[in-house]
Amino acid sequence: MQKKIGMVSLGCPKNQVDAEIMLNRLKEAGFEITGDAAKADAVIINTCGFIEDAKKEAIENILELAELKKESNLKGLIVTGCLAERYKDEVITEMPEIDAIVGIGANEDIVDVVNRVIDGEGGISKFADKDKLDMDSDRILASPRYTAYLRIADGCDNCCTYCTIPFIRGRFRSRTMESVIDEAKRLALRGVKELVVIAQDTTRYGEDLYGELKLAELLRKLCKIDGIEWIRILYAYPDRITDELIDTMASESKIMNYIDIPLQHCNGEILAAMNRHGDRKALTELIAKIRKKMPDVALRTTFITGFPGETEEQFTELCEFVNEIGFERLGCFAYSAEEGTKAAEMENQVEKSVKERRAEVIMDDQLRIISEKNEQKIGKTLTVLVEGYDSYIRCCYGRSYADAPEIDAKIFFAPSETRPNEGDLVEVEIFDTIEYDLLGQQI
Repeated sequence: MQKKIGMVSLGCPKNQVDAEIMLNRLKEAGFEITGDAAKADAVIINTCGFIEDAKKEAIENILELAELKKESNLKGLIVTGCLAERYKDEVITEMPEIDAIVGIGANEDIVDVVNRVIDGEGGISKFADKDKLDMDSDRILASPRYTAYLRIADGCDNCCTYCTIPFIRGRFRSRTMESVIDEAKRLALRGVKELVVIAQDTTRYGEDLYGELKLAELLRKLCKIDGIEWIRILYAYPDRITDELIDTMASESKIMNYIDIPLQHCNGEILAAMNRHGDRKALTELIAKIRKKMPDVALRTTFITGFPGETEEQFTELCEFVNEIGFERLGCFAYSAEEGTKAAEMENQVEKSVKERRAEVIMDDQLRIISEKNEQKIGKTLTVLVEGYDSYIRCCYGRSYADAPEIDAKIFFAPSETRPNEGDLVEVEIFDTIEYDLLGQQI
């Protein structure tokens, strides 16, 4: 009888790509992939372990599946991903419900581990050198058929003082340009229309392999691939957004005027304590340069409130910056002190209630900003990538160039006489707003 394997993947798109590669290895080995954990012989929980909330989510999923293991066909639980890599010694000993733990560097051994678990073996711990993990493997897409994440590098060398990624994922490693282009062509042949370019730091792409930044050149080559219609960029580091990159984005029609730049703060002293560069003036000048070349650009960013030592004056500066710039997309998070990071050992830790209050203030300001920006879109026509149909409200929904999958807003619209299919690009006239989302009518 064919063995069945289930997968729960948590965290960021970069983690999702790891899950997709592991699923492909298992399928090639003869496993049947199932979305019903109760019918699986084993389930892989591909975890995130970046911040405290992510760790809690991973543990909740593990415990929930452990209960299912008692009352169904499920024989084994395998934990992979960032939590496994970060807490390799604790996870397997403190959670007896787990049958195996696999570090990121050992993902290539997933077939052997799953077989051993299904055969009744437990207490398996498998780790290997992350810097030697193959990044060019085929994968089974977990995203809709028309959209795919394209990971161009892994690891990180930025070493921000609050961040655990360099410990978890290892040094920054770019894929060769040839391998990235080959994968993009294969994705296009499978019907993918939208490529979402990802890495821990996309703007650093190529520096380790070619001795210079190569993201702009890579994007130009991706634009030449038939079938690919939208390309968007996530996780761009502000220091490495070059004039060449901005000019490439502005001149290539397939590249969405959308860029995700996690700024984290604007105050120079706080940024220096984070081991990041720049200040409010430098960041304002960068954004002005981007908007001059792309007036309709959608800028996404994230901020951290309550970093150790953040004063009320520095927080006020951040609020002023957010309101002055008027980001199209923004997320804000209360600082999380993570074990093993330099920031966790810093003096002047900010009280939890203060950190959370500051994050709420930023998000309240952002809701007002986006409401004003959305009001300006009423009466305009946007190209929408159709994602589905909601039978309850009898509306289609999708995204414009200004919205990345899973993290940004939606456009809900009444379809024309012939309802469009998922993955179609249609024109929608906007007539109203609901907080972050837009309402429209297909033309």
